[in-house]
Amino acid sequence: MTARRVLPSPEAADLIAVVRRIATDELAPRVVEAEATETFPRDVFRLLGRAGLLGLPYPEELGGGGLSYEVYLQVLEEIGAVWASVGVGVSVHALSCFGLATAGTPQQQADWLPDMLGGDLLGAYCLSEPHAGSDPAAMRTTARLEGDEYVLDGAKAWTTHGGHADFYKVMARTSAERNGISCFLIPADTPGLVADPPEHKMGLTGSATATMRLEQVRVPVERRLGAEGDGLKIALAGLDSGRLGIAAVATGLAQGALDHALAYAQTRETFGSRIIDHQGLGFVLADMEAAVQTARSMTLTAARLKDAGLPFSREASIAKLVATDHAMKVTTDAVQVLGGYGYTRDFPVERMMREAKVMQIFEGTNQIQRMVIARSLDKGAPGTVTTA
Repeated sequence: MTARRVLPSPEAADLIAVVRRIATDELAPRVVEAEATETFPRDVFRLLGRAGLLGLPYPEELGGGGLSYEVYLQVLEEIGAVWASVGVGVSVHALSCFGLATAGTPQQQADWLPDMLGGDLLGAYCLSEPHAGSDPAAMRTTARLEGDEYVLDGAKAWTTHGGHADFYKVMARTSAERNGISCFLIPADTPGLVADPPEHKMGLTGSATATMRLEQVRVPVERRLGAEGDGLKIALAGLDSGRLGIAAVATGLAQGALDHALAYAQTRETFGSRIIDHQGLGFVLADMEAAVQTARSMTLTAARLKDAGLPFSREASIAKLVATDHAMKVTTDAVQVLGGYGYTRDFPVERMMREAKVMQIFEGTNQIQRMVIARSLDKGAPGTVTTA
């Protein structure tokens, strides 16, 4: 990769080197076939779990890696640069653990988190519904209390790892109030929890996305995370961190596309010169580099705010907006640099261009991010933080 960064410690640099080696040696040889055949690489997540990469941003006392978000996001970027489907999957798994890590009781955390953060169990996150994507408070999935169990009925759309996950973090309505939503952690083998056939997508075809059906799904009360009515708060708090994960994967995807375009431009000759020496193409590559570095800088700025315990919601939305818009532009430009070859499946940039598109849509569309940012500005949230 052409990325140049300053890492906060020698240990962080060593970790990034290990992740880059895993991505190069274990992921890169498999990505083309898995994406072409729409094969979900469950064993890859077990490999990453054994390497300790699925629980990195969570405290060590809970079974995680105890890493700062600044370093964790750079791990995601390394994975995303080689295999975006896996990068997104790691980010979604971290998001699926968020409710338990932040709102679970000590007993719930002790019972479930070690296997989740250790990588033995793969998670999925169920918030969106067919009619309620950008407006989760409009969800219709219900959970009614019967004795010491909740009974859930409904459907959850666009579930990453749907049909392959070992547990599902599910938001369901427990009262008629608009925000009367609660959060549940449901094992995959619970009767009544069924995955529809996976969606046929433009990109990220190695990542299974399916609607999850809940039909008389019975869940013990102890499987509820937090109090009744806390679900939307838990969901939205997790989304700020999830948006940073997607921003990091999008930055990695853009970096990977730039690397392929640069290698091609340095070896391909036209009119007696390398195409990078033609100003028109050289300027395109320069703009691609500027876009990647801008996305990385904004993503890490938001991560440092989170690590410092400061508000970062606005910056997370900015990072997600900037990184995914830039990924779309950079991957499109990479196809242009390769010309006709870029439009074929003989080179990975056409796949990367297809993968970039959905990143402007999930974890809150970029139109929603602009709304979040505008509302934050209107509330007069501070734009400068001092520590003095």
